[in-house]
Amino acid sequence: MTDPAYRRIRALWPDHLGLARGKLLLPGAAETGHCLATFALGFDREMDAYPNSGLLDGLPDMRAVFDPGAIRLGWSEGTGVVVADLEQHGKPLERSSRRILKRAIAEHESDGRHPVVGIELEAFLLQPDGEGGFRAVHTPGSHVYGSGPLMDPGGVMEAVLDAADRCGIVLESFHSEYDDGQFELTLGKNDALAAADEAFLFKLLAREVAAERGYHLTFIGKPFSDRGGSGLHVNLSLEEGGKNVFDDPGGEGGLSKLAWSAVAGMLHHHRGLAGAVAPTVNAYRRLRPGQMSGYWANWGHDHRGCAVRIPLERGAGSRVEHRLADGSCGPHLGVAATLLAARLGIQGGMAPPPEEKGDCLEASECPVNVADDLARALDDLEKDEGLVAAFGEEFVRMHVTVKRREWERFRAHTGDWEKREYIPYL
Repeated sequence: MTDPAYRRIRALWPDHLGLARGKLLLPGAAETGHCLATFALGFDREMDAYPNSGLLDGLPDMRAVFDPGAIRLGWSEGTGVVVADLEQHGKPLERSSRRILKRAIAEHESDGRHPVVGIELEAFLLQPDGEGGFRAVHTPGSHVYGSGPLMDPGGVMEAVLDAADRCGIVLESFHSEYDDGQFELTLGKNDALAAADEAFLFKLLAREVAAERGYHLTFIGKPFSDRGGSGLHVNLSLEEGGKNVFDDPGGEGGLSKLAWSAVAGMLHHHRGLAGAVAPTVNAYRRLRPGQMSGYWANWGHDHRGCAVRIPLERGAGSRVEHRLADGSCGPHLGVAATLLAARLGIQGGMAPPPEEKGDCLEASECPVNVADDLARALDDLEKDEGLVAAFGEEFVRMHVTVKRREWERFRAHTGDWEKREYIPYL
């Protein structure tokens, strides 16, 4: 890579916490070393030892490798960006979410089918509260399905959209969401890996553009107890020879048996999937009844209260929308999980349960829901043998080790609610 348009290259890779890590490099580099024990880190910067974590083995290197031809224009002047793969001793690092996604895509392609994905993101725009924290921006003229200065008086989101345009990241739509300071950003559909890479880069771009203006954009599932949650929705279809094979005008609801088996796989593995794609304590504030999230293992035609929504479009637009994950889940992992569960359903010839007829606000007919907290969701993931094999034992071992300590830190913490509720009286 000798393109004089770039003074430096930003080689980025998705970690296990949903963060973008990497290094700034001089043009000409095609790989860079990183410590393997990065995958032992928690948000508190402490490390957990698990087999081959590297923590107790001298903290060895792994390599971030990329194709110089994949470098693209970034959002900082003179800087190119590229999404890298991770290797150790010349072999792919199996715990890497981008590796898991590549393997999931290859498995579908070995069946002769090509996954196509569209990703919807939701986020809250925050500003400093003067006390070292953040509060949602106040937009008194905002309303759901709005755009323009009344929704974004500081122009922060407009700056985000402009930066995405300059980088060639395609957004299909943008609008304000139901709650004050919340926005939905829908990226254009693409090949599964390209879609995840675009969402990964866009999330970082959006947060950095906001930070440069003194704001904070958060994709966490439930940042405020009195407002709605934010999801990461994965819209999936499969193609054979350029034809959408989820579409079948003569099939039930206009979808093929293949599509219904994919839906069934997502629902059959619903509880285990939560342990992977709802990976924070906070995620289970959003995964509650009446939150229009993926709480129940249900599906419905154009039903936003269900874990799997079947949009109205047919023909080339036929797809299924998996609504379980939130933005704390990295896009590569969220897409990989959807693909893996769908393929398990297709391989098993599974059939989904009956369509949800409840409103999912006050009632649901579905007897199955996700666990009430992260700890039990991790148990569900470990118990789902098919899902563990699909993700790979190396990933699951790493994930549950780091996330269980995150849960224990939460359990040991005395929160503001407890202080307000009890201290005045007890």
